[in-house]
Amino acid sequence: MPHSKTITIKHRGPVLLEQSPMAKRLNVSIKPTRGVRVAVPKGVSFRTAKKFLLTKIDWIKYHLDRIKKHEQQKSTQKLPPINRTKARLFLVNRLNQLSSHYGYNYNKVFIRNQRTRWGSCSVKNNINLNMNLVRLPEELIDYVILHELVHIKHKNHSKKFWEEMDKLVGDGKKMQRRMRGYRIG
Repeated sequence: MPHSKTITIKHRGPVLLEQSPMAKRLNVSIKPTRGVRVAVPKGVSFRTAKKFLLTKIDWIKYHLDRIKKHEQQKSTQKLPPINRTKARLFLVNRLNQLSSHYGYNYNKVFIRNQRTRWGSCSVKNNINLNMNLVRLPEELIDYVILHELVHIKHKNHSKKFWEEMDKLVGDGKKMQRRMRGYRIG
């Protein structure tokens, strides 16, 4: 039996049936970029998987419609452009204020329009900040900047890293969870 098979469901499009050694039971998942997938456990036929899939058509339709609606909203919600000069000036000034106040010494700072990260700290203690930070509430801007400054002392997310973050921002993990509510760009 092949490891995967793509079938087309009328009015729903392609569905990937894929054998998965990790799957304990038949499972349908939908990802915006990958589409509909059925994880098929070892020993279960694709015929059985297709029958299972057909029982989930209403669930699939509901979630595909939600994804489509979300994508349409995203495409119509264009954010106003950021003034790069003002963003750079604001973020560099805030970085300097916080690093001076808490006694951190960084090497260089780069302000970029990144798609996946709010910030980072290199092994050479260069700080990278995403210019989209200026769209966030001030306490979250400070959280990201302090997060990267703490990486000057602690290069990973160890217990000591989070203890230091807690001293600076209260509950560091709580702030991290709040950041998950924001998307870049």
